Amino acid sequence: MMRRTLFAGAAAMAAVLAMAAAPAHAQIKIASAGPMTGEYATFGKQLKDGAEQAVADINAKGGVLGQKLVLEIGDDACDAKQAVSVANKFASEGVKFVAGHFCSSTSIPASKVYTEEGILEITPASTNPKFTDEGAWNLFRTCGRDDQQGAVAGKTIATEFKDRKVAILHDNSTYGKGIADQTKLAMNAAGKKEEMYQAYVPGEHDYTALVSRLKEAGINLIYVGGYHSEIGLIARQAKEQGLQATFLGPDSLVTKEFWQVAGPAGEGLMMTFPSDPRTRPTAAAVVKEFKDKGIDPEGYVLYTYAAIQLWAEAAEKAKSTDAKKVAEEIHSGGPWPTVLGDLSYDKKGDVTKADYVWYIWHDGNYSQM
Repeated sequence: MMRRTLFAGAAAMAAVLAMAAAPAHAQIKIASAGPMTGEYATFGKQLKDGAEQAVADINAKGGVLGQKLVLEIGDDACDAKQAVSVANKFASEGVKFVAGHFCSSTSIPASKVYTEEGILEITPASTNPKFTDEGAWNLFRTCGRDDQQGAVAGKTIATEFKDRKVAILHDNSTYGKGIADQTKLAMNAAGKKEEMYQAYVPGEHDYTALVSRLKEAGINLIYVGGYHSEIGLIARQAKEQGLQATFLGPDSLVTKEFWQVAGPAGEGLMMTFPSDPRTRPTAAAVVKEFKDKGIDPEGYVLYTYAAIQLWAEAAEKAKSTDAKKVAEEIHSGGPWPTVLGDLSYDKKGDVTKADYVWYIWHDGNYSQM
């Protein structure tokens, strides 16, 4: 009898210890990654703000599959090697899903890790076609593509500015050269030929030699594929040298930091970006949450929020966080209701509709034209 009692007591104690060792609430690790530091940190903050709010809102409603989400933030500084390190770190930590990265030059190499490790990636901002064109099963975007954005820019230049002498500049990055080339392709197809096609070195402080070449060529319309810091500096130095030219650019200019660099030289600059997500009825409640916190959800904030929202909804429908099951659900299900509106996906993982329009900078702010 005593031996039986001892065994029963030991079993009971083991059960108590097992319960104590187990987490009170199971959790699901997800992540967001982008340039949290460095020259493009303003966009990293957009991703971080969107991810944190999405996780807070989802957890407030009970989480995903009855489990709370835990958010990891990775800093890739828009550097490919650093992005791969971040991706490997996420894999070792058991991250199920990544909303990121920002730069195409980081999303593409990081995606190789995610594909190999069985992690779903939805980028809110990387627009280079190569990201999804290579056919990986686990990759999606909530944003559009360079060929969609470039088609709008190139056609506008060819039709609305057909009498201008055009220069197309780019920073040789995956994103900058990619969008410049797509714009050039669409412009040429519409019958307009550029006078100059020129790369510049990002991170420089003096672009006066480039501006001088533009002046000598009589350029009066400049399309720049690159990021806000260099585009703002080129515009400012062009104004200082008396170059009278209209500047056009892509979606990398959707940050108030552009004006901080360009100042009044940014007046009248036009850029392409989808119709303002902040004004969509589907985003009204979330936009209020941001504004109550003193955050303007500009640029890719809501695109990041939507990426996490999409994944959470698909995981619930798939009844699993397994990346392959969730990916299959995204492809076969939908349209998916998000802050951006309803999203549907093609077989590559691209949204089936991208509505790029023009914005213009005026007196330190940008608005849809």
